[in-house]
Amino acid sequence: MKNQYVILGLVLGCLQIAQAQFTFDGEFRPRTEYRHGFGSLIADNADAGFGISTRARLNAGFKTEAYTFYLSLQDIMVWGENRQILPYDQNNSFAIFQAWAELTLGSGWSTKLGRQVLSYDDERILGGLDWAQQGRNHDAGMLKYSKGKFIMDLAFAFNQDYSHPTGFVSTGTAYNTTGFFSYKTMQMLYLKQTWDKFAGSLLVLNNGFQEFDTNDAPDGVSSLQTLGTHLKYNSGNFGLAANAFLQTGKRQGDVDVKGAYLLGLDLNYKISPKVGLGAGVEIISGNDGDAGETGAFFPLYGTNHKFNGFMDYFYVGNHANSIGLVDIHVSANFKLGEKSSLMVKALNFSGEQDLPSGENALGTEIDIVYKHAFKGYTLVAGYSQLFASDGMYELKNLSESAAADGQNWAWVMLVIKPKFLNTAN
Repeated sequence: MKNQYVILGLVLGCLQIAQAQFTFDGEFRPRTEYRHGFGSLIADNADAGFGISTRARLNAGFKTEAYTFYLSLQDIMVWGENRQILPYDQNNSFAIFQAWAELTLGSGWSTKLGRQVLSYDDERILGGLDWAQQGRNHDAGMLKYSKGKFIMDLAFAFNQDYSHPTGFVSTGTAYNTTGFFSYKTMQMLYLKQTWDKFAGSLLVLNNGFQEFDTNDAPDGVSSLQTLGTHLKYNSGNFGLAANAFLQTGKRQGDVDVKGAYLLGLDLNYKISPKVGLGAGVEIISGNDGDAGETGAFFPLYGTNHKFNGFMDYFYVGNHANSIGLVDIHVSANFKLGEKSSLMVKALNFSGEQDLPSGENALGTEIDIVYKHAFKGYTLVAGYSQLFASDGMYELKNLSESAAADGQNWAWVMLVIKPKFLNTAN
């Protein structure tokens, strides 16, 4: 009798799988980097950094008419950082990158719960930060609606620390995970409408940051609001994209945010099937210097590596509450063959506010990226050079005479994404 139940269970399981779609894939992404001024100016007497890091992921998805489940496991390894024959991961980097379920509610409605990537538009405010080996995720619940070319996402998050063995902290309010704009609460509304040649979106984001009194006891939440739009137009070989965002409220540390803004405009034109040109400007407001308040905008949870130069001098764990930025850039994209391409970009930086000396010119950066797709994998390589101006030395608190002559960065990355199984095929 027991065997009959086992057989019945196997049959029912097979029937469910037959009516569902199961995917199982992975990613192997080693990257070698030479850093001689990446992220900040390097001193003349400092040694360049050189190393290899690897991201390994295993992803599984299961989709039925009623729900979709997704699980992504990852580990980030720097070659050689684990001691030989050590029985555990010394850098403690193994993690669940994504774990969510989306339940179908009918009539275009669904709800998505769990650890997930929030990525919208050009990822200026919310993005997956895929360049970083660890990526970015959010623990959130979301109500989704989609009809035709209109979508709405309404997300909520409440973050808490876990304190063994008592469970959640007894006060129910303290959240001790801070830094890099880690939030205790989040509410987000995203609306997007697409037409034939034009698309427009609206983002309303509120983040609550845990505050503490002089005795390090929890003392309320500071709330920061970000509101703005992303517009995109394409017609033939011409394209245009624009961002306009405002920030108000309070940053962590009880700092009033007033009049903070980000404005961006990018144009692109394909002059032939193999050559595309681009030009744009982005202005990000800086701190006006008044005590207890700031006019500095910060793009929070976006994929900031995509913007303001690949050497990450601005808004990548840095440049918060600083002099802001004016970024004027031009680029050219070349299709070198069926499977290869080359991108060259030049960016000129200056502060939106002046430095104490009155200087605001920061410098120029040149970025070059080459891609070649082979059968089953892709090779990507890049080189960046920064030509610092007087303002950059002042901003980074390093004299020109003490800085290295060349501020540069080079990297090469292999990307393999095997598709192990897809029952839809």
